[in-house]
Amino acid sequence: SRLVFLCFLYLKLLIINQTVIHTGLIDANDVTQTPILWKDQGNNATMSCSHTKGADYYQMYWYRQLPGQNMELIVFTTTAKKGDHDFGKFSKDKFSATKTEAQNGDFTVKNLDSSAVYFCAASYHSATCH
Repeated sequence: SRLVFLCFLYLKLLIINQTVIHTGLIDANDVTQTPILWKDQGNNATMSCSHTKGADYYQMYWYRQLPGQNMELIVFTTTAKKGDHDFGKFSKDKFSATKTEAQNGDFTVKNLDSSAVYFCAASYHSATCH
């Protein structure tokens, strides 16, 4: 299984109760993403990630890394399960995700309250059904 990191999204809670989301590219030739966003604490922030790797990369993962902690998977999305994404231990009250096309996905952090780095990744799927 091949996993390609597409982009990172940096969420920073400022003392003045505003949040900034900074996006950067791992490979600028393959990724288009949300520019910097400024949000007030308590608001929602939606981040978009798209790639040009092809339709076989239809599995998308969103990760979070809190300051001083390891990166953790928040949600696994796929076009095969629209609206029924795997959030594991995380609450759908705090996060949401949409994946309507193989090469595009959106991720929302609800009620902003902390600083973190968010990563988007896509995985190549080549399984054959028998």
